[in-house]
Amino acid sequence: MKVIVAGSGGREHAISYRLALSEKIDEVICVPGNGGTEFEKKCRNIEPESDVPFIEAFVAIAKREQADFAVIGPEDPLAEGIADALWDAGIPTVGPKSKGAALEASKDLSKVFMEKYGVACAASATFTDKDKALSYVREKGAPIVVKADGLAAGKGVVVAKTLAEAEKAVEDLMSGNAVGEAGKKLVIEEYLQGVEISVLAAVSVNPDKPEAACIKPFLPSRDHKRLLDGARGPNTGGMGAVSPLSDVTEETMKSFEEHILKPTLKGLVAEKMDYRGFIFFGLMITKDGPKTLEYNVRLGDPETQAVLPLMDFDFADLCLSIIDGTLPQFQMKWKKGFQVAPVVVSGGYPLKYAKGKPIKLDKAKIDAAHAKVFIAGAIKDRRANDGTLITSGGRVLACSCFGETFDQAWSAAYSAISGITFDGAFYRKDIGLPGAAESN
Repeated sequence: MKVIVAGSGGREHAISYRLALSEKIDEVICVPGNGGTEFEKKCRNIEPESDVPFIEAFVAIAKREQADFAVIGPEDPLAEGIADALWDAGIPTVGPKSKGAALEASKDLSKVFMEKYGVACAASATFTDKDKALSYVREKGAPIVVKADGLAAGKGVVVAKTLAEAEKAVEDLMSGNAVGEAGKKLVIEEYLQGVEISVLAAVSVNPDKPEAACIKPFLPSRDHKRLLDGARGPNTGGMGAVSPLSDVTEETMKSFEEHILKPTLKGLVAEKMDYRGFIFFGLMITKDGPKTLEYNVRLGDPETQAVLPLMDFDFADLCLSIIDGTLPQFQMKWKKGFQVAPVVVSGGYPLKYAKGKPIKLDKAKIDAAHAKVFIAGAIKDRRANDGTLITSGGRVLACSCFGETFDQAWSAAYSAISGITFDGAFYRKDIGLPGAAESN
């Protein structure tokens, strides 16, 4: 079989890598892919036409390459209807159609959905008028959470610890200076006390087969968003991830399934959403149990780089079960152990940073740790003929390692990552350690 994958980040490298491991898959077409997928076995990058809208170009490539199915990595094309277009073209797709993708594209819509179907979440109010939003935060006081309604690449959420911070967040977001049009509508939420976790899950909801509707969660994971050790510094797209989590109890996961997963599935079916893909539950574990912070309508990044390597089953088979409605019968088995995946970023990230820095990989050190390096912001240096990669983004790569114990996984990851260098390279030294997790 031939599969086509949309996206160019570390998540998409991990997806492509896992698909390529399947004996059922002959080739993985990565559009556009990156410097990691360029050298991955059974993977081939194709750059879409720059003067053609991405969805149109992607569908054309999928048809030309006679792809048996597609997997969509990022949220933007999902919100814009890429799954709808692919299904219309006769190409089965792992990724929700646009109606389901709106659960991430609009935080207001997702909150309405949660409240309608009884999904445990923070209390909130939505505003399109700046003065009313400011009056609300002054009435409620701080701490409080201010969120841009639309897609903002992880930059549209402000956890305001003071009233002054909350007022500034409202001003910045609604003025359009912070995240453009995404901030013209705001969702303002109560501040939840607790620690954050992520639960990725497979979803198969076909309006034509409601009886086969299913959500199956993966192992819980944690993304470390702050730039600096000890959960300090500015928010980023993610400085590393770990899975599973020793501080997440069986009782917590049962509460999650009862009060979040089940009502979410009920809502997807009731709303007749064609949602065959993945969902990301961003959760806060509070004294009253888990509460939903957000839905993402795809796999998380960098959580994917920590969770997918723990799969002790064929990822392509999982994707096919999502498409054909046999997910309820699919058996997920997981490796007994831990995965730690710290991220290496460019100097200056998440603000201004340089690109084009050659990356040196100490293969002996990486191989000794049995590490898998998932490339995100790096491309092949076209000026060199030796396969050298150069940086092309802020988050450059993740170094993912397995261990039977957390300590073994952590030591392996940091041994391997010390063999990865480029000018300005930076990474946190505490991914997965006590005190490293973001908490409110």
